[in-house]
Amino acid sequence: MKLKFTKMQGLGNDFVVIDGMNQSPFLGPEQLRRLADRHFGVGCDQILLIETAEGDADFRYRIFNADGGEVEQCGNGARCFVRYVHDRGMTTKNEIRVETLGGLIIPRLEANGEVTVQMGAPKFEPPEIPFIADKRALTYPLDIDHRQVEISAVSMGNPHAVQLVTDVDHAPVLTEGMLIEHHPRFPQRVNAGYMQVVDRDHIRLRVYERGAGETLACGTGACAAVVTGINLGLLKSMVTVSFRGGDLTVRWEGGTEPVWMTGPAVAVFDGEIDL
Repeated sequence: MKLKFTKMQGLGNDFVVIDGMNQSPFLGPEQLRRLADRHFGVGCDQILLIETAEGDADFRYRIFNADGGEVEQCGNGARCFVRYVHDRGMTTKNEIRVETLGGLIIPRLEANGEVTVQMGAPKFEPPEIPFIADKRALTYPLDIDHRQVEISAVSMGNPHAVQLVTDVDHAPVLTEGMLIEHHPRFPQRVNAGYMQVVDRDHIRLRVYERGAGETLACGTGACAAVVTGINLGLLKSMVTVSFRGGDLTVRWEGGTEPVWMTGPAVAVFDGEIDL
């Protein structure tokens, strides 16, 4: 099977984007893992598949991790998706409605070329994340490797565990992130975020993504971290989130209001692979 694709990136979080509306790819776990393989395939953090919407949305898109598993949401991927459909003339709308496994999102192409995505409202009730806890709390103790860490749990369409650190450069992202990802209190696994508060409108963040490992940036992770910081009284409503791959802007007015995320999306190259 010959498959046309586009390699894209948002702050170094990279994707293989596939148009499933004008070609009919078969993408099982084996094909997905090969696409994501940086040695024997194209190489990426995630694969994005664009499909025809089933409801009244403009498009549907599906997100697959490098391990072949499908996930609910991806903020950086959403921005790349918008850039892709605009660049290829698949829509002329600046604001579009997009179905995802995690729910409806509403991204908008800005005049400066950046993309703003309405990511929906955060969810904090443990069953909605999902997270095993007796009741909702701002923070939860989590036992890991014979010690305890304090996390906040939130869903941004996908589950996140966020913890505060004094220096994100020395946070145990690679050694501890996988343990948190697979912790039994997160039945669907979880993305592990490490947040350093620089000041009330600026944080630094690293994220160990479920099924992908640490990435250079994570859009839903940025949203989850900002929401957590606001709930803890540490942040204002608009925050710059600095990753190793660059900066995002996240805004949340609290309560049931949606989270808004703005950042870049770049097409790297087009290609074709024989799967």
